[in-house]
Amino acid sequence: MLILSLETSTELGSCALFHDGELIERICPAGRSHSETLLPLIRELMQEAGVVFAQLDAIAFGAGPGAFTGLRVACGIAQGLAVARDLPLVPVTSLETMAVMTGKNRVLTLLDARMGEVYAGAYLVEGNVAVLQGEIRVSVPEEVVLPSGEGWTACGNALAAYPALAERVVAVNMNFHPEILPLASVVARIAAPRVARGEGIDSALAAPLYIRDKVAKTVAERLREGGKA
Repeated sequence: MLILSLETSTELGSCALFHDGELIERICPAGRSHSETLLPLIRELMQEAGVVFAQLDAIAFGAGPGAFTGLRVACGIAQGLAVARDLPLVPVTSLETMAVMTGKNRVLTLLDARMGEVYAGAYLVEGNVAVLQGEIRVSVPEEVVLPSGEGWTACGNALAAYPALAERVVAVNMNFHPEILPLASVVARIAAPRVARGEGIDSALAAPLYIRDKVAKTVAERLREGGKA
């Protein structure tokens, strides 16, 4: 099985190639846009592995939630490559990827949504399978719902962006990992069994997972909150 995976939901962009369980990964250079660096990295990755696009079985991509521009980059490139070669696409959410990366069984993922908000999702994890409990929500840090019960781990950059949220997590005895951001290699690991089961979708149906439908607050909203126009 040969899967190309892309992940640009956050500032940590990456691409990876999954070949029968073996993984090669490339990280996008810091300080440059993913739209500028991702395609050259993909070509470099394929050349190093000695494979061509015609050999791929599927393309997996990080569908979000995350940075709006980044989500469009991964989805758009995945669609373009898939259409040209009639390949199925496998969307994988950024939060389930982060949950799997912790190696823990009960994970609260907390991703900075900017504009003073947080994307949050609680997952039960077994191996490379993360099952969402309830739904992914976006809220201000004070309104993030912490799961009840013992043994939960929190992860994601919202813990560094909003210290008060980290304090709430510590207060309920959760371990936390603010350094964890989604990686293409883990997207590929999650996608592999889905590809094996034939769960890929047509490229025309692929779309980023936005959660909210606005990129920036209006002037009126900023003024009401004491900001500048």
